[in-house]
Amino acid sequence: MATITIKNGRVIDPLNQVDEVTDVVIHNGSIKKVGNEPNPATGEDCITIDAGGCIVAPGLIDVHVHFREPGQEEKETIATGSAAAVAGGFTSVCCMPNTQPTLDDDVQVDFVYRQAERANLANVYPVGAATKGRLGKELSEMGLMDRAGAVAFSDDGCAVANPAVMNKVLMQAAMLGKVFMQHCEDPDMGGGAMNAGVTSTRLGLKGWPRVAEDLIIQRDILLNKYMGFKAQWHAQHMSSAGGIEMIREARKQSVNITGEASPHHLLLTDDMCGNYDTNFKMNPPLRGKDDIAAIIEGIVDGTITILATDHAPHTREEKELEFAAAPYGIIGLENALACYAKALIESGAIDWPQMLAMMTINGAKLVGLESKGHLSEGADGDVVLIDPEMAWTIDVNKFASKGRNCPFDGWDVKGQTIGTIVGGELKLLREDERLKAGQSGAVSDPQQLLNAFYKS
Repeated sequence: MATITIKNGRVIDPLNQVDEVTDVVIHNGSIKKVGNEPNPATGEDCITIDAGGCIVAPGLIDVHVHFREPGQEEKETIATGSAAAVAGGFTSVCCMPNTQPTLDDDVQVDFVYRQAERANLANVYPVGAATKGRLGKELSEMGLMDRAGAVAFSDDGCAVANPAVMNKVLMQAAMLGKVFMQHCEDPDMGGGAMNAGVTSTRLGLKGWPRVAEDLIIQRDILLNKYMGFKAQWHAQHMSSAGGIEMIREARKQSVNITGEASPHHLLLTDDMCGNYDTNFKMNPPLRGKDDIAAIIEGIVDGTITILATDHAPHTREEKELEFAAAPYGIIGLENALACYAKALIESGAIDWPQMLAMMTINGAKLVGLESKGHLSEGADGDVVLIDPEMAWTIDVNKFASKGRNCPFDGWDVKGQTIGTIVGGELKLLREDERLKAGQSGAVSDPQQLLNAFYKS
């Protein structure tokens, strides 16, 4: 395994409160040193990268992706999803259990790990279903999945609607020391094609009101409160201003209540559904400008601690159905960094260290990845190189993901992943005149890596 020396970059390591121009050395798959390295190692197995003008940070972590395998490989596979992750600078991702069959037993958890190992791109960690088949009726074998390596539990795509079942889920999650991630949607009030409001009425589409999200958040906070906040509970893809306020108040009582935001809920509003473009059909739906302002305020004051993409690929044929019949969701791994930068950095809401904390160490802590999300000596050699000034145009036809369902296609953005290192292996190094690498034979782009994978 190569020794990689990254020189002259702006190293940002939120856990260790590092933000300075210095060097990073990776040796035998682990972080060896953060600091000035005047004499980089040389030889056949040594790579030196001049990262002047770039940010060098722990590899990005996404706690909420959908890789569709097993059962829906026409949409995405663990290999293609991992390639998309690497292209976006994500070295570790947590895949949701709404596959066919559901990831609700230890065999399915093991399957995800085996497929990820075979792909040899990003680290992929399975999230186990909390109930069998995600039907919300009977608890799954959470203990067996925990021992098999499930890093969290969720019925994502569905809320656990029955409060008695949800109470059991929280107790079991607390016993196992694992986070439960809730899809916050009351099934009797949610399920609409878009946000309930003027635009849904004009378009003749069934609306989904904010209160459908707020009810589940309020209920689960109360359930957790009555058991002493012993369970780590996490609200996925938040979209409602009311929900943000509930999380804010709950966090005054316990740090075991957390929430996440996704790029589309920071940049898009429900009126963008006005021409029936299904790339704007989300779950939860796009809301209004006041909701966006509340989410950003929640990010600024620490109410929301995680940024996650909710990467959800679908086939072109599915997304070409009429709006009411088309599936929810969009892809996001390969454009997330630039979209977050547009919504949060360019607007002046937060700075790079705070944003990167929400994309690295905070996610690592949430799902218990102790050796990831930071650049401490001995930590896993997962590193991302970012050019914060690189201007580029989002083009879904150049994505490594199988999905093309992206409302940001054609957007001009700034901020791009230049290099991605996973476990001390250089997986991606884009061509850039400011970035010089020795021994470039070890460097490929994600599509080339995929080609090699499919030929093996």
